Amino acid sequence: MERLSRFDIAEHLGVAMVVVESDLLPPDPAVVVIPLLPDYPAVRHLNPVIRHGDRRLVLATRLIAAVRRSSLRRAGSASDQGDDITRAVDVLMGGV
Repeated sequence: MERLSRFDIAEHLGVAMVVVESDLLPPDPAVVVIPLLPDYPAVRHLNPVIRHGDRRLVLATRLIAAVRRSSLRRAGSASDQGDDITRAVDVLMGGV
């Protein structure tokens, strides 16, 4: 199982996604992620733009899902954008 931390960017079949699960949880074969998509419709605070290499991708927060860790490959980090990602999850869950 590849070691993935919160706000890591992982890829599966060419799709980038951000790990949003807390590092404090016990190990599990699955991890909670949010896809990063190039042309997803953005809503302020819910869908921030995340930089990944030279690409600007939209955090598709409503598509949050659990994915098997074994199917993911670490491809970078978005920890410098962690506040925006956390705000997006808060907006999704609380509407504020």
